[in-house]
Amino acid sequence: MHSGKTNFIGGKWVQAQDGQTFESLNPARTAEVIGRYARSWQADVEAAVTAAAAAYPAWRRIPAPVRGATLFRMGQLLEREKERLARQMVEEMGKVLVEARGDVQEAIDMAYYIAAFGRMPNGSVVPSERAEMFCSAQRMPVGVVGLITPWNFPIAIPSWKMFPALLAGNTVVLKPAEDTPGLAVSFVELLVEAGVPSGVVNLVTGFGAEAGAALVESAGVSTISFTGSTETGRLIAGRCGQLMKRVSCELGGKNAIVVMDDANIELAIKGALWSAFGTAGQRCTAASRLIVHRDVKRRFRDELVDRASALRMGAGIDPKAQIGPVINRKQLERIHRYVGIGVAEGAKTLTGGRVLDEGAFGDGCFYAPTVLDDMTLSMRVAQEEIFGPVTGIIEVGSLEEALAAANSTQYGLSLSLYTQNVTSAFRAIQELEAGIVYINLPTSGAEIQLPFGGVKNTGNGHREAGWMAMDYCTEWKSIYVNYAESEELVRAQIDTQVA
Repeated sequence: MHSGKTNFIGGKWVQAQDGQTFESLNPARTAEVIGRYARSWQADVEAAVTAAAAAYPAWRRIPAPVRGATLFRMGQLLEREKERLARQMVEEMGKVLVEARGDVQEAIDMAYYIAAFGRMPNGSVVPSERAEMFCSAQRMPVGVVGLITPWNFPIAIPSWKMFPALLAGNTVVLKPAEDTPGLAVSFVELLVEAGVPSGVVNLVTGFGAEAGAALVESAGVSTISFTGSTETGRLIAGRCGQLMKRVSCELGGKNAIVVMDDANIELAIKGALWSAFGTAGQRCTAASRLIVHRDVKRRFRDELVDRASALRMGAGIDPKAQIGPVINRKQLERIHRYVGIGVAEGAKTLTGGRVLDEGAFGDGCFYAPTVLDDMTLSMRVAQEEIFGPVTGIIEVGSLEEALAAANSTQYGLSLSLYTQNVTSAFRAIQELEAGIVYINLPTSGAEIQLPFGGVKNTGNGHREAGWMAMDYCTEWKSIYVNYAESEELVRAQIDTQVA
C-alpha cells in the first residue's frame, strides 16, 4: 500500500505540502482501501513545474538517441513488470486480467516504437532558391509539458503522452486520474529505474479541480495534453486558448457499429460484444450504438442478447470473469440513470438494465451488460456518451441511411462497418466522420503505429501514437545558413538587388 509520499518532484518522493491525502478504493470491493495518496494543490503543482523547468535545459541537450535508449530500457522494465502491473490494475481500476495485460502491452509497444524515433530524421533539408544557402526545418521541444490522464487506461495512456514528449527533449508533470494514482506511482518508479534524470518526470496525485486545474494555469507549463470528457476538455482548451498555450485534447465518443444485410453476422456479433462490453464499456472507443439493417436485425438482436446475458461478471482477478466492475459508485449511478432515460424516451430493455448488488457483487460497482432496442437517433442515449456496459440497436434500411445514422452525433472517434461488399466498404471509408474507421472489425483495438484521435467534438485535431506522436509537444524551427564567401547581401524571392 502506498501512503502519503506519492508525489514525485525533483527526483524525490514527497507528501503534499499541507499533508492532505485521499484514498483509492478497489471497485470490485469498495470497502477495500488500496492506498492513500498525496492530495495535491497549487503549491505542489508549482513545485513540480519548477523542478521540470530546472531539469529542461540539461535534458534537451542530451542526444536524442540517448533519450531513446532510456525509453528502450523503460520498455524492458515494463516487460519485466507486466504481470505485476496488470494485477495492480485489476485491483485499482477493475478491468479483467487479460485486458489489464493488454493495457501494459500497449505501453511496452509504445516505449520501443518511440525509442526508435531517437535515430529517425528530425526534420527536412530542402533546396534554396539562393546559391550557397543551406535550408532546413527541425522539430524543437516546447519545454514543460503537463499531462492529465484518465483512469480507464492507466498505464497505456500515460505512455502515449509521455514517451513522445520525453523523446523530443521536453520535461513533464503527470497528473493522473484520482481513481488510479497507484498505477501512476508504479509507472514513475519504473521510469526512475530506467534512468530518467531528476526533475525530468514529475508526478502530482490528486483531483482534477485542484491539481489538474493548477497544472493548466501554471505559467511554467507550455503545453497541456488531456484525455477525458468533452465537457472538461472544452474548459481546458478554452483556458489554454486564453493563456496562449498549446493543448491536445482526446475526448468523448459515441461510436457505432454498422451491420449491413450482407455482413458476416457471427463476426459482427463477436465484434459488437467486445466493443460494447469490453472494459465494462469504459472506453472512448466503446460501441454504444449498433446500427443494423432491418433484414438481419432479428437474427443479430436475438443472438446478441443471448450472448450478452450469458457474459460472466466478477472481480477482474477471477480468470472466468469476462466483465469487471465499473470504476466507482458515482459512475454506476450515472449508467443506471442513463438507462432509465432511454426507457422513458421509448427504448426497450432486452437484457440487463440493472445494478448487480447481491451476493458476490454486493460490495462492488457492477452493472449488468445492457442491450436496448427501438433506439432512435433523437434519444439522449443515442447521442450522449454513457461510458458503461450499455448499447442500443438502431434499425436502418439502406447503406445511405446507415452512414447518416453513424454520423449523426457530435462525436467522431471510432466507427465500424460490417459488410462483404467492397464498394460499401470503401464508400464507408470515405464518408464516415471519424478519426478511425474499421471494416469488419470492432471499434476498439487501435494499433500504436497509426495515429489515434477523432474529429468533431471528440478532440481538437491532435493525434496520439503513430508517426504524428510528437506533433503536440514539438515546435518547428526553420533554419537558414549562408555559407557563401561573398560580402554581398542576398535576399529571398530571387531578389538580387540590394537597396
